[in-house]
Amino acid sequence: MGLLGSIVRQCILRPASIAVVDDQKQWRRIELLIAAMHIARAVDDATSAPRVGVLLPTSGMFPAAAMATWMLGRTVVPINYLLSRSDIEFICRDAGLDCCITVKPMLDLIGGAPAGVRPISLESLSFRGVPPLLWPRGLASGDLAAVLYTSGTSGKPKGVMLTEENLRTNINQVVSRARFNRQDSVLGVLPQFHSFGLTILTLLPLAIGCKAVYTARFIPKRIIELAKRHHPTVFVGIPSMYNAIASVRDTSGDELASLRYAVSGGEPLSQAVSDAFYAKFRVRISEGYGLTETAPVSNWCRPEEYRFRSVGRPVDGVSERIVASDGREMPQGEEGEIRIKGPNVMRGYLNLPEESAQAFDDEGYFRTGDMGKFDADGHLFITGRIKEMLIISGENVFPREIEEVLNRHAAVKDSAVIGAADASRGEVPVAFVELNPDAQFDEGALRQHCREHLPPYKCPREVMVLASLPRNATGKIMRRQLPTL
Repeated sequence: MGLLGSIVRQCILRPASIAVVDDQKQWRRIELLIAAMHIARAVDDATSAPRVGVLLPTSGMFPAAAMATWMLGRTVVPINYLLSRSDIEFICRDAGLDCCITVKPMLDLIGGAPAGVRPISLESLSFRGVPPLLWPRGLASGDLAAVLYTSGTSGKPKGVMLTEENLRTNINQVVSRARFNRQDSVLGVLPQFHSFGLTILTLLPLAIGCKAVYTARFIPKRIIELAKRHHPTVFVGIPSMYNAIASVRDTSGDELASLRYAVSGGEPLSQAVSDAFYAKFRVRISEGYGLTETAPVSNWCRPEEYRFRSVGRPVDGVSERIVASDGREMPQGEEGEIRIKGPNVMRGYLNLPEESAQAFDDEGYFRTGDMGKFDADGHLFITGRIKEMLIISGENVFPREIEEVLNRHAAVKDSAVIGAADASRGEVPVAFVELNPDAQFDEGALRQHCREHLPPYKCPREVMVLASLPRNATGKIMRRQLPTL
């Protein structure tokens, strides 16, 4: 059965069960299905274009819009409303969008509909009653289900083409690895235009029939309140979210006791954040790994398999290799580029045939650009990004190692390390730090802290404080927006 068929089946078999709770309302499964049918009718009347934009906040409206698009046999293009106006307009042109499912507050947020894009405003639709029968055409396995645009850490955003099989397979892979079932419930705050927010927090609960609780804005106290009210078994976040939740005062420590999984991704999880969260809530954060190009999950670490810095073993059906710069496959314990092959790996990048071809090696493995290594038990450890690697006096140095040391200092909330040109050593590390509330900046103390835990060539030449580190919509630090020296 296809992905849409699985979702519709849950709506028909359990129509009165709660599928989604968002900031505005509860959605029963039958309400989602009926809303999707109304939206599909409106889209079909508005355009015959093969791809449909979706510009919506994290809510039950998003899955209804995705279902509607797939009912018509078309492709969903989620739009990141936190991008610049020029990037949003580029995405609309690149994807060939002439309509977009949205609501007025989102249009106001981005400054109105992009040129040539007709908004289908959900406020103008009545979801009362059953619309005229619209037989879902659905998507075949190889059909393009979604185009997700990367956040544009370098250059213009690239449209990652994910097929119906990519999304369906990845859901099945995670369900099998994590042993999810209808009794689980998911608490989510990641945006639904993000690959993890789309696949794991939105589509997976709908496909297996469990409940999803969404909130559109990350407010730490609200996360704890929602957890107390709904008893989720799964929460997915990024390290800064876990740090903020662990910093909430006046908690008993029992608020998150229902969690089977507290999953962190997007950027490295520091030992300090991991320990602080566990000390307060007695829940161990597990790191996972994946990319938009892998739909997204390639590795999932179960709590009983926990080991610090491991992102777990590959999910079923995924093959991973560690490859040296000269193409040699590296043995266990040796570091190299992570390359991935499996049915969850993207078709390619929209309108970029050369970049699509270059993204895969001669044996069909996707070049992730991430560096890592395997331990003796097959657990993957991420060590850095190839493009972020510094070469200092001929030695390879990854910012992650230096950042981990900085983040252990009591004054540091988070940090980012980049390279600066140096006539004698090629590059030297330079650190930017975001301080904890009420902490005082003492560059000398921070540099001494680094000298105590790092070899001299890895110690930052300078440490500078920023009010806040630049981040993208999912909270990942954007190194290219750091001041250059």
